Amino acid sequence: MKLKISLLFTLTIGVLFLLTSCAPTEKGVVKGVFLGGELGIAAKFEAFSVQEEGVYSIYDTETFPVEVLVQNKGEYELKPGDVTVKLLGVSPDEFSGIPAWTLQNKNTILKKSELAPEGGEETISFADNAKFAGKVTGLLDRQWFANIEYNYETSVIIPEVCLKEDLKDQRVCEVKEAKTFFVSGAPMVVTSVSEESAGQGIVALRIKAVNKRGGKVTKQGEEFGIRNTFTYSMDDPAWECQSTGKVNEARLQQDGTAEIICKLKEPLAEETLQTKQVALKRCELNRVSSECFIF
Repeated sequence: MKLKISLLFTLTIGVLFLLTSCAPTEKGVVKGVFLGGELGIAAKFEAFSVQEEGVYSIYDTETFPVEVLVQNKGEYELKPGDVTVKLLGVSPDEFSGIPAWTLQNKNTILKKSELAPEGGEETISFADNAKFAGKVTGLLDRQWFANIEYNYETSVIIPEVCLKEDLKDQRVCEVKEAKTFFVSGAPMVVTSVSEESAGQGIVALRIKAVNKRGGKVTKQGEEFGIRNTFTYSMDDPAWECQSTGKVNEARLQQDGTAEIICKLKEPLAEETLQTKQVALKRCELNRVSSECFIF
């Protein structure tokens, strides 16, 4: 008798977000440093058997492979163990020949680049000869799902952060303005960066982050819940970053956005006039539907 198999995905994404600033250029998000894009991982089941009207069908006496193809469509190189795939939707008791229902990537999955615009990939194999353990009378439908959880990193380069003690000084750079930035390909992106005064001799960066692919977000190491939170940190101890009053932690709003404010802890020395590089890291786990993915 025949067993019908339908395939779906639920993706869970872990992201490490990196923000950096360096040399000056135009205002707004621009391309050139990165290829860009809103994808991190794309994943799909490999063919189980022959498709009939869009559905894989096998006989209960046949064996079949269970494999998930993971493709890196963003600009972060995935290390071994960064991706975890868990099979769901069917009872393990109904199928034999599948020793493990949760597996991780074993190899490095290269990021996309000019030389490899499609990025790297790895096939995660759960079984070569899986088999339905019982008998089927007529037709039996079974729907397979795969949860995919992975760590990722977004890089944002800000060409100019203006450190100016005297805002009346018109030389070198401007404090109160939108800043140019470059964003690497990933599901969590930055859509705007602006600089402003936060008191005498103190400047601040206002950074808007957006979960472009939707889904739930949580801090790495925590279970998913009703709060979509993530953590971040500035590499320069002279700065402090907050979001809604919490230091180094932010929560996505209902529209999938979060605003991070990074400002100097101490006023600039008198007559300070320069630009300086800073770096911000954001860590999170993000859960989205499989229609893409990613981030």
